[in-house]
Amino acid sequence: MSWSRQVSLHEPFVWVVVLSTFIGLGLSLTRARTLDGAGASKIGSLFLYILIACIGMQMDIGSLADKPWLLVLGLVWIIVHIVLLALLGKLLRVPFFYFAMGSQSNIGGPASAPVVASVFHPALAPVGALLGALGYATGTVAAYIVGVVLRAMAGQG
Repeated sequence: MSWSRQVSLHEPFVWVVVLSTFIGLGLSLTRARTLDGAGASKIGSLFLYILIACIGMQMDIGSLADKPWLLVLGLVWIIVHIVLLALLGKLLRVPFFYFAMGSQSNIGGPASAPVVASVFHPALAPVGALLGALGYATGTVAAYIVGVVLRAMAGQG
């Protein structure tokens, strides 16, 4: 469809990321989740690092000189993340654990969120894994939307 180019839906990479995220989430609701004991998480983490490295290799850091406001936008984004977590934490009067878990689940995902959770108590590691997986799912959709918006802001959309 002609409109799909405007929002990058014609790119195979978009579909690889979206489908792999949601197929993985779907499989976690089946007996396939028992494969974690056979090392599935370690292999999944390896593929995640390869994916991140591939994305990074396509980046031209020198292009930040052309549009330095994108770096500023990233800094503002992370500051908003911290401020929102702090404000909501104060408003809801939640323990510090939720700050760390909320942030790490959204940024680090299921690979690192259980580590942060287990620092507070070893029994909380599964909670970290669950929050990390949900962070990946919402992050995939949100990142796509942010990408479309940034493309439009850059005048390429």
